[in-house]
Amino acid sequence: MDSTSAAVVTAVTFLWLGMVLAISFLEAPLKFRAPGVTVPVGLGIGRLVFRALNVVEVVLALVVIAAIATGEASVTAGVATAAAAAVLVVQLAVVRPRLSRRSDRVLAGETLPRSHAHLVYVACEVAKVAALLVLGCGVLAA
Repeated sequence: MDSTSAAVVTAVTFLWLGMVLAISFLEAPLKFRAPGVTVPVGLGIGRLVFRALNVVEVVLALVVIAAIATGEASVTAGVATAAAAAVLVVQLAVVRPRLSRRSDRVLAGETLPRSHAHLVYVACEVAKVAALLVLGCGVLAA
């Protein structure tokens, strides 16, 4: 992989990884522990934060894909990029809509049991983190 593409992939991948770790594994669970944050307020905050995160993720994914495609990347880098992008697509097209419908119901006053879709989203985040680690470390080590 040429040095410019490798630098772009490495920087953007670790930026993407840091954002996912900070938002999904730090901000999201902690916001409900803050004094005065009710479930509806937490859901409202979460919707805004994750919508913004997902928009940024799509942009970062497109940058990584372009750099991988033009930079003669290794098979490992290509597979890791595809895996991270595929997980993001699943989250955006399948899981987030289910979570949005559920949060609409909660915000309308319904009391619902814990969501299985939420656990699927978390599993997707773990898979995406793994793919981004493989990608970033692989390109950095090459």
